[in-house]
Amino acid sequence: MDDPRARRLFGDSLVAPGDLATSPFRVDRDRIVSSPFFARLGGVTQVISPGGAGLLVHNRLTHSLKVAQVGRAIAERLAADPRYADVLDKLGGCDPDVVEAAALAHDLGHPPFGHLGERVLDQLARQRLGLRDGFEGNAQSYRIVTSTEIRGQATIGLNLTAATRAAILKYPWTRRTHPAPHPRFMDPPPRGAAAPPDDPDGGSLKFGAYTTEVEDMVQARLPFAGRVADWQQTAEASVMDTADDIAYAIHDLEDVHRVGVLQQGSVAAELMAWQRSSFREVPDEDLTDAQRRPGTSIEALRRQLHRKDSWISDDEAFAAAVEHVRAELVDGLLAEAFDGSLDAEAQVAAFSANWTRRLVESIEVTDAPAVRSGHVLLAPAQWHEVQVLKFVQNRFVLARPDLALHQRGQARLLGSLVEALLAWLADPDETERLPRRIRDLVELAEAELPEGTPDRIYRARGRAVIDFVAALTDSQAVALMDALSGRSRQLWTDAFVL
Repeated sequence: MDDPRARRLFGDSLVAPGDLATSPFRVDRDRIVSSPFFARLGGVTQVISPGGAGLLVHNRLTHSLKVAQVGRAIAERLAADPRYADVLDKLGGCDPDVVEAAALAHDLGHPPFGHLGERVLDQLARQRLGLRDGFEGNAQSYRIVTSTEIRGQATIGLNLTAATRAAILKYPWTRRTHPAPHPRFMDPPPRGAAAPPDDPDGGSLKFGAYTTEVEDMVQARLPFAGRVADWQQTAEASVMDTADDIAYAIHDLEDVHRVGVLQQGSVAAELMAWQRSSFREVPDEDLTDAQRRPGTSIEALRRQLHRKDSWISDDEAFAAAVEHVRAELVDGLLAEAFDGSLDAEAQVAAFSANWTRRLVESIEVTDAPAVRSGHVLLAPAQWHEVQVLKFVQNRFVLARPDLALHQRGQARLLGSLVEALLAWLADPDETERLPRRIRDLVELAEAELPEGTPDRIYRARGRAVIDFVAALTDSQAVALMDALSGRSRQLWTDAFVL
């Protein structure tokens, strides 16, 4: 086990009968895409619920495929660049197959209704069910590939190599305890490691594994010990994370343009007002009071980047990024409303391809990254451009009242569904009629909790219900709640869920 390349396979089984590939990392990829958890992502919201969009929009499955595509392109480009050969070797390697597999797996744990579902399940898990780890989509993905996925007769996960499991870990720490000292106490903390503003004692906002999977996480990262810091991503995880950022910044804009949500006028007013006015002189409190005035929101972004990412934030690069996005997005993609024509589709495809190529070609590698960065990162100019693209999405789509109205209903549905399933589990007359999958998940959760744990049965049921609901598609969650509330007249039989 002295060969670091061999150690990257640590914990992996031999290629099993039925696996189509012979490379262990390609076997990882094949196991992921053949998982029912991967298939269900086709029914899980990315940004806009597929059921209400009318036209084809990204879901978690197509998003994962594009992250894999971008991630592989980055990894192959880096592998062909002699400037980075030595540093990548010292970091433990950057295999395109590993990056692709990790990208395909990174969203397996995302629950119904996208990030909204993640927030709702976390709140329910911590406040209603007393689960200190709560719920986190990245940690749920890791739980799926290591423990809750069904293969044969045992819940052994997907049996992936150490390299792929380590590459899935965007946030290689638990919520509160590992590693010690915990990265949330660093100044500044790594991206995602800080506690939520409304809960300073709640542990990290983002984390990669629950305490039940911490031993597996330690094992997966063992080949990289001494190569990357214990709180730092592997090079392959850093590529996957960067690819995820690129896909989110570009491809989700395609969706909101297709459905007519992103309007040229409002985006143009915001960006051009900032370019023409001197907002930098406005005190913070006055900026907050004038937040509805065009230009103030993007000025708030500039200040936020200075506070959080002073290691790279630069005013000239920010101004150049605003101008580039204005020219390419406002005067380009948004200049004409999407009408479904071949010309409109070609314009969307060209926008996506040009931006993806520009960002992939800007990727750099460093052996000494800033705390809030990974070893693989965008060049400063393109980093600022991605921040502005993500701002457009957050400001003009995610902050819309009509989306908030829709999401409040989804949040209530998830809360009601969790309560209904808990009541079913607690009914002594229904023990033998419970869905087999819920019973399996309860048994798994009980086995993870030591004897003598306070409220052990209650907590095991809570974790089982959270795991169960998190594995539903959007439509399955709606249909199951309709059945449990008596609103459905159809016998609801989904073999994967029940």
